[in-house]
Amino acid sequence: MKSRHKMRFTETFISCVFWQQSLLFDSPIASLRMDNWLSRRRFLGVSATTCVTGSTASVARHTPDDEGSKQASPQLQSDGSNLRSQVSNTAPVDVRGAIYVPTRAFNRYQMWREYDPEVIERDLGYAARLNLNSIRTWLSYEYWFEDRDAHGEKLKHFLQTAETHGIRVLLGLFDSIGEEPTLDNLVGSDLHSGVQTFSPSTRTMRNPDLWDNPRDFIQWFMTRYSDDNRLLAIELSNEPGWRPERRRFVKAMSELLTHYRGSIPLTIGSTSLANTTDYLEWGMDILQFHYNFAQSPSDFRRTLRQAKFIQTKSGTPVWLSEWQRIRSGDSFFTDLNGEARFPNYSSLAPLIHATNIGNFFWSLMVRPASELHFRQQGMVNGLFHEDGAVWSLNDARAITAMSGNSSFEGTERREYPNWMTGLQSSTNSQSDLYPR
Repeated sequence: MKSRHKMRFTETFISCVFWQQSLLFDSPIASLRMDNWLSRRRFLGVSATTCVTGSTASVARHTPDDEGSKQASPQLQSDGSNLRSQVSNTAPVDVRGAIYVPTRAFNRYQMWREYDPEVIERDLGYAARLNLNSIRTWLSYEYWFEDRDAHGEKLKHFLQTAETHGIRVLLGLFDSIGEEPTLDNLVGSDLHSGVQTFSPSTRTMRNPDLWDNPRDFIQWFMTRYSDDNRLLAIELSNEPGWRPERRRFVKAMSELLTHYRGSIPLTIGSTSLANTTDYLEWGMDILQFHYNFAQSPSDFRRTLRQAKFIQTKSGTPVWLSEWQRIRSGDSFFTDLNGEARFPNYSSLAPLIHATNIGNFFWSLMVRPASELHFRQQGMVNGLFHEDGAVWSLNDARAITAMSGNSSFEGTERREYPNWMTGLQSSTNSQSDLYPR
């Protein structure tokens, strides 16, 4: 089993499966390094097997009517009339969650600096209406650095509120996605220019002499919450990806995070399972992958089956921690028009339910798209308006169905909130707001 021939054989299959994954996920993978992949042989052996079981994945974009699309599966109806029959024989999904940032916060710094207990209590109450048992959100290192005591008090309230609603929190410490955390970017709240910010700054990530403060942040958090059962898991960073300075920083921080390890599992947000082999080596306990926009049900179904197979055979939990809808286009940043700019969770939720994989949809609250590229085209994400109406009852029922009960009653309103009407100038016509 340790011969060079078998090692090369294993490498070939591992390369195959992760090349397939790179075609299916939102962010392209420029290069696949083999030097550290064999350090988690159990996981990699399972991954290699998925290369055989999912052998059509590599050509999914060219053969939309392949075998995967012909298998018996939930029908993706737009009217929601047969949701009950689709899931009547499907067990509840263990981890049912949403990504949460308050509607009017453009980044995590604003979420915590402008923290409103009444808004948090209201919004997590909306999550409970969907029978969700999990929320994925992040702290703000920049706000903690500004006022750690205030951040700590607000975090206490957040966790207490989540517990009241029967919700556990997947809580992130850093984020590698967004714009530079300059003062203007952190506080900017203009509808057309407010941005998500990554954390910490590029200057800090690139300079190990500046890592003492991020280490203090980790120590501060882990000494208080590493055994807190209100947490579902602790996420070190979101999508550090392949950029050398971000990977180097996150790897170094993982050493301190695991040093303070408690009973709560550790994880790192990842665009695809290709990244997670290194994350397992760094001491993480849960695998994540993101698939926001699938081109077709067959692409999405195949990827879910591969993830579930890895989870079953490796004994390592695998969560789909970002998803949104079926959407055509050659890349994540494809140009949008018509109904593609609006939420459609019911296009994917029945498939996730049938696969029974832990998941978090983006996002609980109706918000302007985080990426300015999409926001300039009038795109919005989310389910709940601030007053409790939902963008789509069909979406709400499809998500609620993951609990085993698709009943959801409420008011549907498929239109921009008043404070977001400035996005209408980016749409073709007012009728585009009513795509179904």
